[in-house]
Amino acid sequence: MLGERLLEEGWAVRGTSRREEGLEPIEAAEIEPALADPDRPGTLLELVGDIAVVHWLLGSARGEQEEVAAIHGAGLEHMLERLVDTPVRGIVYEAAGCVPPQNLERGAAAVRAASERWRIPAEVVAADPSEPDAWAQAMLAATLRLTG
Repeated sequence: MLGERLLEEGWAVRGTSRREEGLEPIEAAEIEPALADPDRPGTLLELVGDIAVVHWLLGSARGEQEEVAAIHGAGLEHMLERLVDTPVRGIVYEAAGCVPPQNLERGAAAVRAASERWRIPAEVVAADPSEPDAWAQAMLAATLRLTG
């Protein structure tokens, strides 16, 4: 959906999954698959050498409550700190989904603070993922704003 739209716009797109079985659907969508774990930011950061925009699309992440909270809290904050030293030109944060609202609010606040502190261009998108077309359009629009 978003990957398809970005591909139509001429972007190279990489999608990540924590598990091997998650890579097949990514590849089926003609997106470059990569193993990475948002609980371990280093696994993500080793993939951003040629990435213009990072999309943190974890508004509907599932797992243990503490694990999901970390993805939108300490893990995200750590990754944002380390993005400063990469060629990444922006981040799009998904601030909607089935994750508890307090986690999404913390993540959005972390992204906004990083944007201010380190001048990382950022977009916080609260489009409803249960409306896939509107969601994809909002994500694409945010990406295009970041890349000018």
